[in-house]
Parts: sequence; C-alpha cells; structure tokens
Amino acid sequence: MDPKPTGAALLLAPAARGGAAVRFPPAEPQRAHFPAVDEHLVAPEVTRDELIRGRKVVAAPALEPHAEQQVRLDFLIAPHLRPGYIGAADLITRVAEGSDFATDLSIRRAGTDPATGRRYLEELSFEIVNEQSMRDAREKAEDLVARGVRRVFAIFVKRDEVAEWSAAEERFVPLAPDATIEDLCLVRPVPVRALLDGAAAEREVVRALERKGNSEIEAIKARERKAALDEGRRAGLDEGRRAGLDEGRRAGLDEGQRAVLLRQLRARFGEVPEARREQVFAASGERLAEWAERILTARTLDELFEG
Repeated sequence: MDPKPTGAALLLAPAARGGAAVRFPPAEPQRAHFPAVDEHLVAPEVTRDELIRGRKVVAAPALEPHAEQQVRLDFLIAPHLRPGYIGAADLITRVAEGSDFATDLSIRRAGTDPATGRRYLEELSFEIVNEQSMRDAREKAEDLVARGVRRVFAIFVKRDEVAEWSAAEERFVPLAPDATIEDLCLVRPVPVRALLDGAAAEREVVRALERKGNSEIEAIKARERKAALDEGRRAGLDEGRRAGLDEGRRAGLDEGQRAVLLRQLRARFGEVPEARREQVFAASGERLAEWAERILTARTLDELFEG
C-alpha cells in the first residue's frame, strides 16, 4: 500500500468494540502495555484508513511499480515459509495505542497465542515504499519493533533497494544485492536480489519448494531420473546390438573361410587329419586368409601349416 496522509493532526476514531469515540494526540508515548493485535481503531476491509501514532493516513491503491513489487514479494516469500508459520498480505495490526496499520507482507506463527488468546503478533514485516513518505515508513518500523516484531524490511522501489530497520541506528540499513535474508521463519535463505528480480524469484521459489519436499517437484525429479535411466538403457542396448551384429558378421565370415579352406585342403591333399582340422577351427580370420593364399604353393600339409 502507498498510504497518503490526510493532514489531520488529531483523529476521532470509533472504539474497537463500539461506544464513544476515542481521541488520540499526534505523538503519544509508548506504553508498557499494548492493546490486543486485533482490537482495531479502524474498520478493516471497510475503510482504507490507517493510523500511525494518531495520524490518519489513507492506504491508497497502488501504482504499477508498487503493485508489481507486491506480486513478486508474495510469490517469493510464501514458498519459503517454514511449516508452522503463515504469511499474510495487508494484515492490519493494532501496533500501539495510536497505531493501527498494515504492512504489505507479514509472517507470524500459525495458531493462537496462548498468552493472549488472539493470533500471534507478526515476527517479520515487509513494507514496499514507492509513493509513501519516509516518515510513515520510519514510524511504522519504530512502532512495529517496539511492539515486538523481530525484523522489519523495506523495499524501496524507486531506489531498487532492500533495507532492514536497525533500532540501534534508528534507520533502514541497505542490504547488499548479493546478501541473503536468513531467519527461523524461512526454510532457506532468501537472496536480496530475488526480491527485486522476477527471474531470480522464480529460481528461488523452485529451490524452496525442493527444500520442503514438494510432491510435484519430487514427481518431476523422479520422472527425469526414470527418463535418464531409460535413455541409458536404450543407448546400452543399441550399442550392444551393434557390437553383436559386428561380432556376428566377423564370426560368420570366419566360419565361411574355414569351410572353404577345409574343402580346398581335401581337394589338394586328401583327407585332413583331426589335428589339422582342430587347427583350422581354432585359427583367426587372419591366419585362415594366410593359409588360403599358401595352399596353391605348399607341397604338403605340414609345409602349409608350419611354413
């Protein structure tokens, strides 16, 4: 959202559960006791109004850069959530006595907080800053951290920059483009670059789903493994078939040479002794060719085989 200030220094707001209107000063000091996260000063999903330290701001509809960044943020973070955590877009939280506003995306524990009987307070918050004033972004971060939100991030659309709020430095500290956001809410670190780039976001979503053992990702991997094995088997069979054919051709040629040589030997020298026949059957194709050439000049079997 891109909240717009209304210019009112004071605000008369309806009470959380009916009754008389409540008046808030513009900068009320923080108290040790916080109201419940869902005791709202504004009417969620009825009005676009929000409160930041008693100032009314309007959560105006977004321009293209903000709206597109919102889609990318939600797309990236949702698959990275560790089981037991929930992501929410534009979830309004009663942050302080005079603050009742939403951030663009928040992460909290699933279920009910036994200490309050209400939903858990968010642990991480992301704010997209495009037309929003720096004052609003800063005061939101200060109030969220004071309330107990562990980490608050801002995506500055016009600067193409991601920053994290530092309570010690009282400012948003830019994160390096090659840095990652690691947190117990997340199944794996989220690269800062993926928050700003759609292609990088898609890659990280796949990796997060794989880390979580997503059934469809596992099915795709199983199909790819099977396809690789099948291709390997087909390649092995084809190679074996070719090798078998080559071997068969060679064996067939050798057998033909043996049969022709034995007929030639019988025609030239008469009956061939068993010992010489065994030599013919054991000989290689090259040796058979040598004997076939010498049969015309050899005067005896012994000269043919031993010459």
